[in-house]
Amino acid sequence: MVSSDTKNNTLAHNESTSGRLGIIQIIPVFIAFFTMGFVDLVGTATNYVKPEFNLSNSTANLFTTMVFFWFLVLSIPTGMLMNKIGRRNTVVVAIWVTVAAMFIPVVAYIATSGTARFSLIVISFCLLGIGNALMQVSLNPLMSLFVKSDRLASMLTLGQFVKALASLIAPYIAAWLLVQFNAWWGIYIIYLAIAVVGVIALQFDKIDEPKVSAKSISFTDTVKLLGDRTVLLCFLAIVAHVGIDVGINAQAPRIIMERTDISLSMATTATMVYFVGRMIGSFAGGFVLQKISSKAGLRWCATVLGLSAILYFYFLLAPGNAPEWAFWVATFLAGVGNVNVFSISLAQALNHLPDYQNEISGLMIMGLVGGAVIPPLMGLAADVMGQIGGILIISICIAYVIVLAMKYKLIAER
Repeated sequence: MVSSDTKNNTLAHNESTSGRLGIIQIIPVFIAFFTMGFVDLVGTATNYVKPEFNLSNSTANLFTTMVFFWFLVLSIPTGMLMNKIGRRNTVVVAIWVTVAAMFIPVVAYIATSGTARFSLIVISFCLLGIGNALMQVSLNPLMSLFVKSDRLASMLTLGQFVKALASLIAPYIAAWLLVQFNAWWGIYIIYLAIAVVGVIALQFDKIDEPKVSAKSISFTDTVKLLGDRTVLLCFLAIVAHVGIDVGINAQAPRIIMERTDISLSMATTATMVYFVGRMIGSFAGGFVLQKISSKAGLRWCATVLGLSAILYFYFLLAPGNAPEWAFWVATFLAGVGNVNVFSISLAQALNHLPDYQNEISGLMIMGLVGGAVIPPLMGLAADVMGQIGGILIISICIAYVIVLAMKYKLIAER
């Protein structure tokens, strides 16, 4: 599929480029990762929009589903777009779409009300999903220009940590603005300013991108890249990763409530415990993955995830009073172990076929639709078997990561 000469030339360009690009050039890229985290404003905003417009739970949940929809529709076309306008320019387009998504709610709350306001908010959510899909596909291969291939996983992990910061602080900023100014939507003004600064900095950033092959492959040819064993296995790893991520976020409170008399408000802190685990895992991974191989990193992730699954089963099946400590430790370990699976799998796929990094990135990000597939399966299993059914579905995803880690040679560069 890819000649050795072409592959070597691409790798040589990436490594020589990474030697020239320094800290000044990479700062706008990390601002872009922070901007990528704005997509989680959908969840924060929904908490305020739902009571304002008296929405049902099912209608409110559609807002988050929009995000996964755009991943499915736009991931591969975005990879093709990068072939035409370049990675940096694609990220710039993505941030400008995000800027529009931040600006529209400000207009909605200052100048409109009722149905007009609601319509503008829905448009904003759609643009946020579109911008995030474009950014997820283009920003990761852009990062590959700054580091050598063996450090790509660690830098992608640091990028995910920066992205998580935007997600973490958004609810607290919105809550503070509500208390102080009765205007939770002021968060859009703050993030709008950050996005504008970031996109202007990136537009003037000097980044030497590799020349794209004159022969641009089609949508069908891009999908056929899944015929490559490494690409397919890394794609499935990302599907499993997102399934675990979204599944635990959605199901964890219900898991602990099934075996204890804990209140709903206390049970929902499980998502925060999981998120703290993710933050610690991504921060540590950004440094640890610079010192160890991706093979060792994936095996470490698999070990932690496996321990998490065992503790979940112990919590649900232990006789007598449920050991709550097992649930909280399992949830924390799931966050620590799962967060780096994405970066390791994506980096491995990008390095495997460097001449097709744009298309590979589109395929890998399309795997994020696992977040729309795995949770419903967990719900069906839980309806039939109780919450143990949901954990069984998650355990299948974890088992895949474990097998892939043990058989790492299946995705090692050949």
